[in-house]
Amino acid sequence: MATPTTAPDGRAEAPAPQILLASGSPRRRALLAQIGVRHAVRPVDVDETPAAGEAAADFVLRLALAKARAALADAPPTERPPVLAADTAVVVDGAILGKPRDRTDALAMLARLSGRRHEVLTGVALIAAGIERTALSASRVRFRAVSAAEAAAYWASGEPADKAGGYAIQGLGALFVAELAGSYSGVMGLPLFETAELLGAAGIHLLDGAV
Repeated sequence: MATPTTAPDGRAEAPAPQILLASGSPRRRALLAQIGVRHAVRPVDVDETPAAGEAAADFVLRLALAKARAALADAPPTERPPVLAADTAVVVDGAILGKPRDRTDALAMLARLSGRRHEVLTGVALIAAGIERTALSASRVRFRAVSAAEAAAYWASGEPADKAGGYAIQGLGALFVAELAGSYSGVMGLPLFETAELLGAAGIHLLDGAV
């Protein structure tokens, strides 16, 4: 286990972060903390518009890598730990549902997902020692029927505003999820299996005392 260093005044300092997380998402931070990954946050702003004809899997992988590259470019040359980034998309009828633009858009998304199955894709990217690695998590989710009144009340809760597909499986959105096949953490926004695989390939092993 990593041991804390000591500050000049004698107080223990926290161990240095193992990675930079190219996201301000509290959900991704919580998931990294769940598996014991020390991290610093470096949010980035990239264009999240899908390219014409771009497949959803290619889209989330491209954005995850773009976010990781942007965070790495912003880091001081002397502070270049591995950089992790992720991007999530909800896909139904081949269409990518991103974050809702407004209430009308969110209600339309929930109506489209109501009583149906959809796919949630999360791309993860890690840049470490100049090597770029990516992984894809694909899950299938089935919603129960969602009434217009429920959708309106859900929007009023504030939860859907910044969520891909207009819902959060870890929050009130769980009330709509009748079935999940795949990765719960992937639907949240950071698939832990794939993330751990990427970290392991970069030499960060989470269960061998290296954390």
